[in-house]
Amino acid sequence: HHFITIPAAENPEIIAWIKKILAERDLHFSYKALEVSQFEVEGIKFAYAFYENGLVVNIMYSLTDRKKRAVGFKLADGITIPPEFEGKFKFARQKSKLAGTIRGSFFVIKNEY
Repeated sequence: HHFITIPAAENPEIIAWIKKILAERDLHFSYKALEVSQFEVEGIKFAYAFYENGLVVNIMYSLTDRKKRAVGFKLADGITIPPEFEGKFKFARQKSKLAGTIRGSFFVIKNEY
């Protein structure tokens, strides 16, 4: 699969779907989504949103297996953890050959979308 992003304004449905899932954990972002991507591989729907503050939200949503549904958050090293996450999520550091050190967290999706 070739990973391709488009400007968020060109496909607002992706952001709407992500917002609906984030509301499950009462997460609402005031910053602007710059780029998005959405695709399906082997029965799993993926969506990505890249925000102006450096946050990346990715969704992995299996169409057949409820146990394979989660939202991931990524922050590049040096970016302050957004206030929306304080007290709700812990971010672990991990090394990436492409991105250097990143911090990540996630939650499992409970509802159907």
